[in-house]
Amino acid sequence: MEFIISILVSGAAFFIGAKLLSGVYLRSFTSAIILAIVFALLNATLGTVLKVMSLGLLSLLSWVLNAILIIVADKFMDSFEVKNFWWALGLAAIVSIMLSIVGYSI
Repeated sequence: MEFIISILVSGAAFFIGAKLLSGVYLRSFTSAIILAIVFALLNATLGTVLKVMSLGLLSLLSWVLNAILIIVADKFMDSFEVKNFWWALGLAAIVSIMLSIVGYSI
């Protein structure tokens, strides 16, 4: 149940972030939920590899790593588009702030 709530909260954060940033397109809230699932899977696989490769600079690089994962998620989904790395970085910041406020993480 915790995972489902985390996905719903993350989906809402992605949806709100996409509405706030003109360089991020998300078709619907359903797409935001799918994005949250894709992002969670990428974070569990590719994110783990990237975190190991960051060699302890995790606190400094986690924001950048999340932006990279957002760009990778963009490549997997037709209903989600990020114009460039800077928009992905902005979305990563908004989602991270929103999730930390409500106490969830992906």
